[in-house]
Amino acid sequence: MKNQFDNYDNLLDIAKIIDVFHTIRLNTKHKDKIFVFELFFSCNIFSIYQILKEKNYLHRKYNIFLLKEPKYRIIMSESMTDKIINHMVSKYVLFPILESRLIPMNIATRSGMGTEKGIYYIKKYIHHLKRKHDKFYVLKCDIFKYFYSINHDILMDKIKKVIHDPDIIRLIHEIISSTDRPYVNLEIDRLVQREIERLKGKNLSLWSRIKELEQIPYYDKGCGLPIGNMTSQILAIYYLNDIDHFIKEKLHIKYYVRYMDDFVLMHEDKEYLKYCYREIQKKVEDLKLSFNNKTQIVEIHHGFTFLGYKFLLKDKKLIILLHGKTKKKIKNKLKYLRKHHPDNEASVLASYKGYLNRACSGGFRYRNRLK
Repeated sequence: MKNQFDNYDNLLDIAKIIDVFHTIRLNTKHKDKIFVFELFFSCNIFSIYQILKEKNYLHRKYNIFLLKEPKYRIIMSESMTDKIINHMVSKYVLFPILESRLIPMNIATRSGMGTEKGIYYIKKYIHHLKRKHDKFYVLKCDIFKYFYSINHDILMDKIKKVIHDPDIIRLIHEIISSTDRPYVNLEIDRLVQREIERLKGKNLSLWSRIKELEQIPYYDKGCGLPIGNMTSQILAIYYLNDIDHFIKEKLHIKYYVRYMDDFVLMHEDKEYLKYCYREIQKKVEDLKLSFNNKTQIVEIHHGFTFLGYKFLLKDKKLIILLHGKTKKKIKNKLKYLRKHHPDNEASVLASYKGYLNRACSGGFRYRNRLK
């Protein structure tokens, strides 16, 4: 029986288009796009319906921005039409079809998942292992430039195994391949080079910021997902789904959790984790990916980093600390706000509260005037 979500006609519904728009409207901070779209609301909604009905969707150009704080990063902003269609595909096709195939320990993006769920699993696993073993090990894996390295052909082959409607396949391919347009890398390069020249003209001590800029990735032909698209989130967590099942079902690792391209395996036998690493590396290479230099096996008393925290055991007690990069990110963000947007400081502090409460962060709060 055909899956009801594997049906292009499921998208041909004006009520669904309007519903998706209202969701986007609620979650959009910058309201200019919303205002312009709503000036001709009925015409724009019907235009999207017609694009889908006539099956002639072509992704428009991204507006590409270089954000400077708290660190340099590229943002790719879609037109409202592209954003609505992207959300339609995610909500009514990808999430319903792909989510049921994901293991519970794959904690990124989905409702009810996230950092809090990841910490729950890590704490649970450590407590189980420390009751049975005086010493155990953690294999910490991280993929090199993951979003920019996802291979379009491999991803589409995976999608075609679970989605069979050719019109949906074409729609997904159009979204994925939007990074292949030559203007994308040209615009990224223009923004990066302009900012490098600006920094060079100001102060030679800004070399670390220039180095940041030089490390911003570009898109290779046939690789990479658009940064910020909703479809990119679910497709990125699905790309490694076969590896999740391999780790749980073939390697029989009980204590495993993954957040996007960052994942940990825990086991009492270091040699077995070395074997697991070799086997997983083969699977990663089959996907045309590679591990970065953060991938390593550590003994639990030395600690490991995950989700912005450092976890370690001391005298059989689990200690959770803020990772150094996390502290630097928070400090830089607050410094920027206090200088440029002091009125926003309180709301940002409130957003950090839950994050800080999960770790031993009293000294950090005091030094940085965090209540």
